Amino acid sequence: MLSIEEIKLLIEKLEKVKKEDLQKLIDSNLKILKDLELAVDANNQEEINRLDKTVDWFKLDLDKKNDKPQDQVLFNAVQSTIFKFAKSNMYNSLEIGPGYGRFSKEFRAWRLNFFLDIIPEALERVKRRFLPPHLKYIRTYITKRTECYNIPANSCNFIFSWDTFVFLTIPHIEEYLNDIKRVLIPGGYCFIHYADCHYDYDLNEAKRSYWNYNTKTKMKEIVKKTGYEILETGQFKPGANYIIFKNPGNQNPAIYKKDEITID
Repeated sequence: MLSIEEIKLLIEKLEKVKKEDLQKLIDSNLKILKDLELAVDANNQEEINRLDKTVDWFKLDLDKKNDKPQDQVLFNAVQSTIFKFAKSNMYNSLEIGPGYGRFSKEFRAWRLNFFLDIIPEALERVKRRFLPPHLKYIRTYITKRTECYNIPANSCNFIFSWDTFVFLTIPHIEEYLNDIKRVLIPGGYCFIHYADCHYDYDLNEAKRSYWNYNTKTKMKEIVKKTGYEILETGQFKPGANYIIFKNPGNQNPAIYKKDEITID
């Protein structure tokens, strides 16, 4: 039996391959599949709330991950990408969903490090990763969903999130991208890990209801819809897909050129 994730993926593929000689067949199959999609996965607020993970779920997931050995190769790849943006301390960084702080010490080149999470205990563990003298550069904030109103407007030139957006529904991601735009300076960058169910690994994670369904096509649509400029999409390994995008403008002293950062 087809899962809803496989149905959505098939719809996307059929929409891409439309040709005149196949138009009738494709349109008829698309209608059947879209009707089935609506029946299985109704796009209403009740369904969205059901798919969103709870605070308790995230706590349990963090504890399970904390007991597993770290993928050092992946860590190094993510870390080196973060460092490409660490060329100016004029502004601040924001990490969304730091968990227990796997990457949180990698932002020390920025003036202040902001951390946003739904779990107060996680933020306390993030702070424990830093030596006491550095805590004056740390700011932690609790959010219930995507709220970040305590973070100053136009204060960050870099926003990062890993292993968080893979758990969010597409409407939830769109809401997040709209909310963080207030804190990002014109020209500020975002480096986000997301699920791409074009790949088997990500699709299987969505089918078992661990991740939420998303694809590179849909992620790019959300980023463009919320007014950002896409600069790069890539994959470090199966399940480690990322997108880098920019808030329009030229206020950022660090200029991204895909594989390098330069200073004006």
